[in-house]
Amino acid sequence: AEECISYQIPAYKLPGGTVIHFAGWKTHYALYPASALVVATFADELAGRAMSKGTIRFALDEKVPVGLIARIVKLRAKEVRAKTAAKEGRPTPPR
Repeated sequence: AEECISYQIPAYKLPGGTVIHFAGWKTHYALYPASALVVATFADELAGRAMSKGTIRFALDEKVPVGLIARIVKLRAKEVRAKTAAKEGRPTPPR
């Protein structure tokens, strides 16, 4: 993935779309977008976290859930690749 700035915050993108945006705020840090697939797939691990339309918030005083974030990013990368493949009329590449 390529590092970039999108919507004035850091992000990683693949050809065909942005995989993940992230930003730090006064009381939390957040990941975007929290697609319906991401929320459904990680529902148990995201339970109790503040979430809103497309956003997953993590409290600054909690340990960074590196494993969860990595799995979210991998799933988002698959979503971007699948969307790109569908637009181009080709099968979704395995990864």
